[in-house]
Amino acid sequence: MPHKIEDLKPCIATVQVDNEQVRVTRYTFPPGTDTGWHTHGHDYVVVPTRAGTLTIIDKDGSTRDVDYVPSESYFRTLGAEHDVANLSDNTVEFVEIELK
Repeated sequence: MPHKIEDLKPCIATVQVDNEQVRVTRYTFPPGTDTGWHTHGHDYVVVPTRAGTLTIIDKDGSTRDVDYVPSESYFRTLGAEHDVANLSDNTVEFVEIELK
């Protein structure tokens, strides 16, 4: 059963490394969870570790589904402002590496 945006709970964010050069955080998204609204203050790389689909909710309220495939990494620049939500029935996970 799909989950509703208004009913989401926080995902699990586990900081693995945080030093002068990088911050590495593992994000685990059980069904019905999200990151909450945030703005990226650093360039970053996302490394999916558990396959699934997450919904990106942009500042203007638009949404888009993104498929996460283990080891298919991507890079984004600082300034992105969004919420990342798991509206599916499967747990999804990735590691985010912020470049300070």
